[in-house]
Amino acid sequence: MSSYIDPERAQFEAFKDLPRDVPLNMLNLLKLNDRAVYEDGTTVTGAEAYAAYGRDSGPIFKRVGGTIIWRGEPKLMLIGPEAETWDLAFVAYYPTASAFLEMVTDPDYRIAVKHRQAAVADSRLLRCGEQPATEGFG
Repeated sequence: MSSYIDPERAQFEAFKDLPRDVPLNMLNLLKLNDRAVYEDGTTVTGAEAYAAYGRDSGPIFKRVGGTIIWRGEPKLMLIGPEAETWDLAFVAYYPTASAFLEMVTDPDYRIAVKHRQAAVADSRLLRCGEQPATEGFG
């Protein structure tokens, strides 16, 4: 089974090729490691490592205009592979794609991301554009 922690180069380049001056919502699905192991051998729980990521990256996220607009606790995969389970699900809003790129290239963020890399066993990050709300599914 493949794990997805960081974007592949081609995926990141495709992200950068999309319009940068538009708002975006990033759907995050995360499976945390039971034990997070850092390069120096330090171990904590995956939840503790992810909390450290939030603490250290949070000020940068807020500075670029990011906010969490929805957070949920995954309970059951109703449609999809039963074995694919997630510990955390949330939608992060960015005022522009450029704001997201500013965050992930910030020198302090590049230090903070080590916590995410230690914490996460698998993840999905889906860039979504905004559409007007409607009353139905269509």
